[in-house]
Amino acid sequence: MSSDFVLFEPAFEYAPYACLAATSRGRLYPEPETRIRSPFQRDRDRIIHSSAFRRLKHKTQVFVYHEGDHYRTRLTHSIEVSQIARSIARVLGLNEEITEALSLVHDFGHPPFGHAGEEALNLVMAPHGGFDHNAQSLRIVTRLERRYADFDGLNLTWETLEGLAKHNGPLCRGQDMSDLHSYFAEYNERHDLELHTHASAEAQVAALSDDIAYNNHDIADGLRAGLFTMEELCEIPLVAEIVRDVYNRYGALEASRYEHEVIRRLINRMVKDILEESRSRLLALKPETVKDIRQAPDSVVAFSSAMRETDRRLKTFLMRNMYRHYKVNRMTSKAKRVVQDLFELYMEEPECLPEKWQNRLTQESEQDRARHVTDFIAGMTDRYALLEHKRLFDISAFEL
Repeated sequence: MSSDFVLFEPAFEYAPYACLAATSRGRLYPEPETRIRSPFQRDRDRIIHSSAFRRLKHKTQVFVYHEGDHYRTRLTHSIEVSQIARSIARVLGLNEEITEALSLVHDFGHPPFGHAGEEALNLVMAPHGGFDHNAQSLRIVTRLERRYADFDGLNLTWETLEGLAKHNGPLCRGQDMSDLHSYFAEYNERHDLELHTHASAEAQVAALSDDIAYNNHDIADGLRAGLFTMEELCEIPLVAEIVRDVYNRYGALEASRYEHEVIRRLINRMVKDILEESRSRLLALKPETVKDIRQAPDSVVAFSSAMRETDRRLKTFLMRNMYRHYKVNRMTSKAKRVVQDLFELYMEEPECLPEKWQNRLTQESEQDRARHVTDFIAGMTDRYALLEHKRLFDISAFEL
């Protein structure tokens, strides 16, 4: 990449191990760069302008879209992840632009109805290689988005694709990809993302910011929905400590203010913990380049052991009191049936697919058809999936 692009770096000094636009490995399909935006800014902008990004507005975190206007969606969640991640990246001297891009793209591959939809797709796709939302995210940005005349996908930089694929850590050991979802291996053959190494520190920041955002905001949504109380949440020591601090400072507050004060302090504590632990790991590793981050024996951006335990306990609490709550289970059960019904019908009657999706179905094998049908379903929003199910299965619904 030309040194001309140094002009895009911000006024503060980057850490030597940050991802820099000037040293980017470029794109699979070479394109002329511009002096107006850095390559990572262009990645972010392509992500924001994509169809997949717009669909996040009506994709579920936990609650289906019609259950209330104040619950999180994949879109609001992604924006919240971006805010947390950029704050961490700036303090660590990392590149905020690619951190933002990775935060905004990380949930592209989630199907409708959140994890319920993913479980249903993985079940019906078991004979055909299964379903993995991370692989689907890569598939969307490298193949399924069709906006440009010269290529399929968004043609993002190598660094953004690497961070998307590996934000949770290396995907394989050495060159053995036998346990990977097939699309990771398929794409890696033509564009080596070095799946056996860690991703950049920026991708690691985005991954942990995702954990912080969904834990805390699922707590907020669960409290709003009345699935559990703050008193029950105080079984987690750090939460109990923060609740005492808020009460000692403010006394009795209306519920919405009280809950927000607790949650924002919990987010702040988790962010500070990441900064302290990550600085300690970086001092020990002494990385001089981003390559040192990728080849490190462990992640450099992490929670401390104490905060990892708190994170584990929060996830356990939410699993028991929210994700497996009988009200959520009812929604989950219906959502799975919707996805399974749609998959089975499209497989048996592909002529029921929209015309453009029929035209794209050029392969005759059952596996190719199954993957094609899955691409269509995974791209649906909650409300579109419900409407499509009604169109196809409700005998009284004859609208097209």
